[in-house]
Amino acid sequence: MTETDKAAPDTHSAATPKPAPREEDKQENFLVFLLKLVVLVVVFRSFIFSPFNIPSESMLPRLLNGDYLLASKWSYGYSKYSLPFSLPLIPGRIFASQPERGDVVIFKAPPGNDVDYIKRVIGLPGDTVQMRDGQVFLNGEPVPKQRVENFVLPLTPNTRCYALEFTTELPGGELACSYPQFRETLPNGKSYNVLDLTEQVQDNTPVYTVPAGHLFLMGDNRDNSLDSRFPPIEGQGIGIVPQENLVGKAAVMMFSTDGGAEWLKPWTWFTAARWNRIGGLF
Repeated sequence: MTETDKAAPDTHSAATPKPAPREEDKQENFLVFLLKLVVLVVVFRSFIFSPFNIPSESMLPRLLNGDYLLASKWSYGYSKYSLPFSLPLIPGRIFASQPERGDVVIFKAPPGNDVDYIKRVIGLPGDTVQMRDGQVFLNGEPVPKQRVENFVLPLTPNTRCYALEFTTELPGGELACSYPQFRETLPNGKSYNVLDLTEQVQDNTPVYTVPAGHLFLMGDNRDNSLDSRFPPIEGQGIGIVPQENLVGKAAVMMFSTDGGAEWLKPWTWFTAARWNRIGGLF
């Protein structure tokens, strides 16, 4: 037989088909995917960014009821409060750094340490803090407080006016709340607006000295904030907060709603959004 009589290999023959994946393999791969996804979400929320919602008006005018923000988790280090359910897997606080005056921080409030609060840092360790006639005195010196134009907040399903005297009518006929607003400037140059509505007991306080490893925190809505001016009793105040209770630093506004959305009316998901607030930095 000549060379040309030899049979040539069949290069066009079909490849041996691979067996179809078994149903058990599909389920196993899906479970592995879910596990990886859960781990990724836990790591992201524990160590990078975590979402928080604002359920009250204690931080008016900066934060409204219905705001959703992202907090950076690395800004002040990590502790067990950085983890879901405050799991005691991190001893003490690692990679710790101290907040600056004027920072807006999220923390676990004493004494229960299981509820997230958000306030502004006013006093650092070693500082003395006092309120006199509604003005903050830091280390014996008054924090400059300048009257600015009123803060006007339209009435929506998740807002209310504290008293009839604060109710006003907008040019279009809608009702709104109009509150006295002031600009405070801390010694490090950080400025922010606060509300001071009426004379309250907490407008005059004793002198507080901030212990080492603690923070004096206040809400920007000075007459409607249970903050460090009140003793750490659950539902009545937070006292001077240990830095180990810090969870994160407010970073960016993620979303905001006026409370008018209804699940069964999808168009209200868009009409209720406060689009002009989204993306704001702290």
